[in-house]
Amino acid sequence: MSDDILVVEDLTVSYGRVQAVRGVSFTVPRGGLVTLVGANGAGKSSIINAVSGVVRPAAGRITFDGTDVTRTPAHALVKGGLVQVPEGRQILSTMTIEENLQLGAWHTTGDRKGEVYERFPVLHERRNLPAGSLSGGEQQMLAIGRALVAEPSLMLLDEPSMGLAPKVVDEVFRVIEEIRASGTSVLLVEQNARRALRAADHGYVLSSGEIVQSGPAGELLQDEGIVAAYLGLETH
Repeated sequence: MSDDILVVEDLTVSYGRVQAVRGVSFTVPRGGLVTLVGANGAGKSSIINAVSGVVRPAAGRITFDGTDVTRTPAHALVKGGLVQVPEGRQILSTMTIEENLQLGAWHTTGDRKGEVYERFPVLHERRNLPAGSLSGGEQQMLAIGRALVAEPSLMLLDEPSMGLAPKVVDEVFRVIEEIRASGTSVLLVEQNARRALRAADHGYVLSSGEIVQSGPAGELLQDEGIVAAYLGLETH
């Protein structure tokens, strides 16, 4: 069995005549946490949507757990253990928290709601309330919980800190690191590059749909040239 749970080779994603992603290649080691970082519009979400089967690649190859899944539909990938937490959370706001979690587990025979409720007590307390009554941070926890009940071997997270207060961002990243520590592989797409690189083992820096730099996450964070050119972060 390969040490990489995900292998992306020469991926190209196009919308009409516009190439949003051009020839991108990267891997996610089994049990690892890898992040794709870069400015808004760099192509991060297009990549993660192609991996999850939401967007059909124009070219390239995606291999998940040893199988070519380049043209596999999203629902089949979920059954196989590749589960995405989408940008903007996309919870079903008029349904209850419990119902959102039940939908997340549509294809499983187990019941991991108890584990989710233990991890996120506020969801248990409000499980019979509409999901739309939750705060933004609580909705993000529900979106992550909905992915967890799907029993993922690889979790894709698309901008999980977007629009959240700094204290809530801390909580979200704590949960992400716990998920990884439990053995689930994680591919994290983030505009908050500093936090993402602090959490990850390995990082890929994207600019205009291409990977411009990659390496151990800690090294990327300490490279002032990369930080200044691509990440828009303070260097101190």
